[in-house]
Amino acid sequence: MSNMHGGMTRVGAVRRTPISGGDAAAQRALNAQAPKIDHLLRRTSLLFRPHRAALILTAALVLASAGLTVLPPLLTQSLFDDALFPASGGVVMPLLIELSVAMIVIYLVSTLLAVWQTYLTATVGNKVMGDLRVRLFTHLQAMELSFFTRTKTGIIQSRLQNDVGGVAGVLSNTVSSVLGNFVQVAAALVAMFLLNWQLAIVSIVLMPLLVLVQRRVGQVRARIAAQTQESLSEMTAITQESLSVSGILLAKSFNRPKGEIARYGAENDRQVGLQVRQAMSGQWFLGMVQVFLSAIPVVVYIVAGWLLTGGATDITAGTIVAFTAVQARMLFPLVGIMRTALDLQTSGALFARIFEYLDLKPSITDAADAAELPAGRTAVGVDFDHVTFRYPDAKPGETSTLDDVSFQIPAGTYAAFVGPSGAGKTTVSYLIPRLYEATAGAVRVAGHDVRDLTMDSLMAHIGIVSQETYLFHATIAENLRYARTDATQTELEDACRKANIHDTISGFPDGYDTVVGERGYRLSGGEKQRIAIARVLLKDPDVLVLDEATSALDSISESVVQEALDTAASGRTTIAIAHRLSTIVNADQIFVVERGRVVEHGTHADLLAAGGAYSRLYLQQTRSPELAA
Repeated sequence: MSNMHGGMTRVGAVRRTPISGGDAAAQRALNAQAPKIDHLLRRTSLLFRPHRAALILTAALVLASAGLTVLPPLLTQSLFDDALFPASGGVVMPLLIELSVAMIVIYLVSTLLAVWQTYLTATVGNKVMGDLRVRLFTHLQAMELSFFTRTKTGIIQSRLQNDVGGVAGVLSNTVSSVLGNFVQVAAALVAMFLLNWQLAIVSIVLMPLLVLVQRRVGQVRARIAAQTQESLSEMTAITQESLSVSGILLAKSFNRPKGEIARYGAENDRQVGLQVRQAMSGQWFLGMVQVFLSAIPVVVYIVAGWLLTGGATDITAGTIVAFTAVQARMLFPLVGIMRTALDLQTSGALFARIFEYLDLKPSITDAADAAELPAGRTAVGVDFDHVTFRYPDAKPGETSTLDDVSFQIPAGTYAAFVGPSGAGKTTVSYLIPRLYEATAGAVRVAGHDVRDLTMDSLMAHIGIVSQETYLFHATIAENLRYARTDATQTELEDACRKANIHDTISGFPDGYDTVVGERGYRLSGGEKQRIAIARVLLKDPDVLVLDEATSALDSISESVVQEALDTAASGRTTIAIAHRLSTIVNADQIFVVERGRVVEHGTHADLLAAGGAYSRLYLQQTRSPELAA
């Protein structure tokens, strides 16, 4: 079993920072780590194809909304020059009211268009995100066990949560914003030249200076933000490690709570310092932007005065007011345009990481002509025919975990596999339900090569009770019904009686509605194991695989659980992987495994009489009780 966990690698271990908060250089470095996916643009567009109508409407709304931004400055010029301060003197109230109402209507329409656009992008983005998340989750469910043994759970969760979660923002934060920014800048430039071409040229020269200052200060803030996020992640990791049930037990057992408090406090102090720096850098940023925003209109005023002094006649008070308004509106779209390439690149990297997982091919799948193993109770035996197996991540030259193993377990037989740790016993239990594929030879269930059967029908006939019982943070009844969602209360109680746990559950205040806690920590080891046995009994499999199901229990709990296991094994083919030989002395067949080979087999009495490997193991455990513990 040791080979199974070897070579654990980080598949796609890329931490993704939001575009708006990450430093540009750091974001480009992350993007460079994204996998190269063929036809990425076409595959991405296919995700949005079902929403073509909504996307076309969204683009039209973006264009209309951005186009409307050119009108208020022109109306402002007319309002000042023709209504408030006309050449004829006096205020022209009818025109003033008309222009004011027109501006209000434009702002109202722009707002309504923006709300509509936001609704469409949010709806389409989240629908695509939801579909993609389910598609990726479904695909991961089909992956073989070895994929999960070599990939960190956190990396898989990051793909599902961070990368897929970012899809919803692609439309609003990238596609629509890029389109909107270009249209707004173009509209603003048209408006500025319509108002006064000389002032427009002055602004075009000055605006990049403001954008560069904004970008530089923004990069400083982004670096601090990235450090702040790293610190928060570290605090989260410390919290998860220290405040989990296992972490608390570890800290208390080694008298380390003070050390954990000090570690958390040190990181918290760093976080406080970074938050202060981030807040102050923001103030400096706002102050500098305010100074530049105030300075550029001043320069425009000076240039306008110089032009008027020179005899210009096309510059009016309305022109200057409207011009500075357009100028202010153009700043942030211009900054957005400068980030266009990075935004598009980051969105591409996001989809590339998602498609990398979707493109993973499960190494164990149903054959095209796979047959169904008939449902219902069937006489199911298990045979190994010259089976050799190496784990997928085994190093070149490393010996096989199983080497030319052959045996037959007739239907209804209780067979046990014993031997030293790492001999390959648990690997046998993995090959029977086809969690791994034999490298050579054949594994047969009910006379069929498991590769010729559908995986669903094969697994329907097999039940597994492992050493590490997994219970959900839910009620006992909900954990039991994981085996059969339609099981009645009577069936639950009947299974629990057979598993010697019904009386214990009935003694709880909430009975079968008792919440077991995370991984069942509210229950003892023996109680968890008996609930797992009851769960398997509800499934009622033809083949029962017991992978060291009592090795972690004390002698009293082991006795109770072993009695439940004996009841569960009655009338079905049972394969028990055992460390304590005392639990399998009544087995019909005992197979002794050493270094990946079956070195002897027979009954307990036969093997003791033979005086071989089994006899030596048994004598060691009976003479040294701690070896059997």
